[in-house]
Amino acid sequence: MNHLAHALLSGPDDAVQLGGWLGDFVRGGIDAELPVGVQQGIALHRAIDTFTDSHEDVRALKSLFESPYRRYAGILIDIWFDHLLARDFGRWSDVPLQDFSEQAVQRLIRGDALLPDSLRRFRDYLRARNLPAAYAERTMISEVLIGVASRLKRENPIAQGLIEVSRLESQLDSGFTSFFPQLVAFADAWRASTRR
Repeated sequence: MNHLAHALLSGPDDAVQLGGWLGDFVRGGIDAELPVGVQQGIALHRAIDTFTDSHEDVRALKSLFESPYRRYAGILIDIWFDHLLARDFGRWSDVPLQDFSEQAVQRLIRGDALLPDSLRRFRDYLRARNLPAAYAERTMISEVLIGVASRLKRENPIAQGLIEVSRLESQLDSGFTSFFPQLVAFADAWRASTRR
């Protein structure tokens, strides 16, 4: 899943949500010096990614992508799912999308001392682009894909990925509708089982 989904699935706890953001920016073992809630957020982020990548609905969607996009199907699905989540955010949260987005960025600002430089730069990018709220706009998804493509070391077709996503749009929308409630239930159960 991508950033908006991780922020939502982290739940309302500031520390857990901060860890959810850190999940894409730290590798290896979880630093035991971090606050417990932040450690839990990183662990939840990783559990969500594992659940998503191994889920039969997501694997089935990946198989629909044609070459040269199939190799990058996971990235394209994650980003498109954030678009679908943002587009219908009121179905998943009582907090309006713009408010949720601003609150998420404020959490990153308050947690600045715990952020690696790469996440600080990303936080500034979020603020400048009104993300994650702007994921609701199709044009922003195109911009995000161009950015992702430029950060990968090897040549890739991700910048043009919206062409393939558009071809598969109805299947991706149906897949999200089937999969995301299961992911919400998984994350809720995970958080309940690890409550501090």
